[in-house]
Amino acid sequence: MKRKTIKFCLYYFLFCIASTAMAYSLPDSAIDYDIEVRINPTTRVLEGRSVITFNRTREQTLILGAQFEVTQARINGQPFDPETDQSHMWQIPVAMLRPHQIEIHWRGELHPLDETLDHEQTLNRPIAVSAVSGETGTYLPNASYWYPRVMHGLVHYTVQIELPSGQRGLVAGRLVEEEETDSGYRARFEFTHPAEGIDLMAGPYEITTDSVTGIKGELIQLRTYFHPEISQLADDYLESVKRYFKLYESWIGAYPFTEFSIVSSPTPTGFGMPTLTYLGINVLQLPFIRDTSLGHEVLHNWWGNAVYPDYQSGNWSEGLTTFMADYTYKELESDDAAREMRLSWLRDFAALEPGQDSPLAAFTSRTHGASKIVGYNKSAMLFFMLRDLVGEEMFNRSLKGLWAMQRFKVTAWPHLQKAFEMISAQNLQPFFDQWLNRTGAPNLTITDVRQEQADTGYRLNITLTQDEPPYQLRVPVAVQTATGEETHILDLKQSGQSFALDINGKAQSVVLDPDVRLFRQLAPDEAPPILREVMVNPTTVTFLLPDTDATQQIAATLAEKLQRRAPRIIAANQPIPATPTLIIGLQHEVDAWLSAKNLPSRPEAVNDKGSAQAWTLTGPDGGSLAIVSAQDAASLEAIIRPLPHYGRQSYIVFNGRQAVDRGVWPIKVQRVAVE
Repeated sequence: MKRKTIKFCLYYFLFCIASTAMAYSLPDSAIDYDIEVRINPTTRVLEGRSVITFNRTREQTLILGAQFEVTQARINGQPFDPETDQSHMWQIPVAMLRPHQIEIHWRGELHPLDETLDHEQTLNRPIAVSAVSGETGTYLPNASYWYPRVMHGLVHYTVQIELPSGQRGLVAGRLVEEEETDSGYRARFEFTHPAEGIDLMAGPYEITTDSVTGIKGELIQLRTYFHPEISQLADDYLESVKRYFKLYESWIGAYPFTEFSIVSSPTPTGFGMPTLTYLGINVLQLPFIRDTSLGHEVLHNWWGNAVYPDYQSGNWSEGLTTFMADYTYKELESDDAAREMRLSWLRDFAALEPGQDSPLAAFTSRTHGASKIVGYNKSAMLFFMLRDLVGEEMFNRSLKGLWAMQRFKVTAWPHLQKAFEMISAQNLQPFFDQWLNRTGAPNLTITDVRQEQADTGYRLNITLTQDEPPYQLRVPVAVQTATGEETHILDLKQSGQSFALDINGKAQSVVLDPDVRLFRQLAPDEAPPILREVMVNPTTVTFLLPDTDATQQIAATLAEKLQRRAPRIIAANQPIPATPTLIIGLQHEVDAWLSAKNLPSRPEAVNDKGSAQAWTLTGPDGGSLAIVSAQDAASLEAIIRPLPHYGRQSYIVFNGRQAVDRGVWPIKVQRVAVE
């Protein structure tokens, strides 16, 4: 035990030295902002004053959104008239004094808040119109250039927000002071760590406060900024946050900030910033959010908002957060729940067409379904396989070491690799190279199994094959014997490789990766069709069965929402293609179409249930079919919003907008009988 402790300390010491050399340290107080901003949500007018202090002499580029005008500008107290190009970029001349300051006053009209947008529309809203305001909410994302934003370098800031009476606002950081009078509300925040930018939120919030003591004994302030209609949820959310702090402080290290807030949004957002998360009102009302998405956003205060991804070499933070949040909660629930989540990741990947994915190192942020499958799911599976490879103890030590050395530093995939290599004392280059830089996934097959009598029992010879170029994999196989089941790990490094296993009893069958511990291509029989296959596949075609214009328009809208693009519609009397196919209609139309195409009638899982149903089956030429059926036009319209969120299901039943039953058709493992 003593040798093991000394070994760990040595590797940790080496990691500290290497991290010092390889980490991208952030500028230390290079740029400081002091901003005062006044917003009137009724008129949507914003007026601001910003003093930017540069502690290093270099040419700077500033950008202010096109809807704003500069009313006054000074450099070191001297007036200047900034020249802008068509993109409203300013080249600020190099100042002769150090430090030097730029003072800018600006004003403009924000875009109107649109509460009809769904999550994807909110996520993909053009930057030019993303700064929005209304009486139910104001959201000014950093990317909208709502303030004169320095193009290069991270910043420290203080921000003072002034709003009309009844409104509350905040930015990421520590609340220094706040005051409410009959004339309005004022709050000042400061953020002393290097930050990528400033996001501002405001609304008619009711604020509830609490606190928790961190592992170092410091008091962490907790708040909810909730709209009045959900203010009764505040106490439960604050209690859930305390639970996540306890989990992640013990797993990673002390929480890096002094407070954390949950802020409600009038649109269905799901954003995380340092010290806060911004979630839609409808999202916060879902009963499972406190046990799922909330923990994910809390964890981002370690990975993403305190250890910064180097986006040029890939965003690792979403995958690590998914693994340590969403997946971990399934592990805490049960082994079966965790296995089902891993299987769902492989099912999602199987829904992609060849060429739809990209190398994990190329993932920066979620833009569509395929990017989430790679950047969240595949990345989370990488960390799961890495834990299997180095062992849970070394995996957790590596996380603590990574956190200790990389806080508030830009961190790339190679930094993670080096941390795990030094603390586990393993060469992980082949592992990271194949999972970060290759598209696709290994396609594994048991091609031959032979059994022979041995001196001490039986010997089993198993041949595994995979496509070229080969992956280096630790492949689990389960051998079923008359006396039980044995699990063996096979080190596969070639495109075809044979292994000899000594087993205790006579083998009856061999199962490949029965516990779904490898990211790989599922065999055709392993992957029952799910709804997502028609949602993410660009070759999907659509049959719209309704014969009235009004109902057909509803069906077309649903098809567009499911596929997030204009559907490719073909006539109902056309043959079923081999590509993924979506069929939408009323119940009598769907039943008649299935009969005319000689397809199985609706399965027992959805038959005579609910007001609308969706299910999948395999078409005559092997393509996936997703069938959506409703009892009337109103029932079809009711599922336009909820149905796109259930892509991982093989079938689902709705009563109105409420999902009342769902499931996935059973998986068939790769099992080879042994003679």
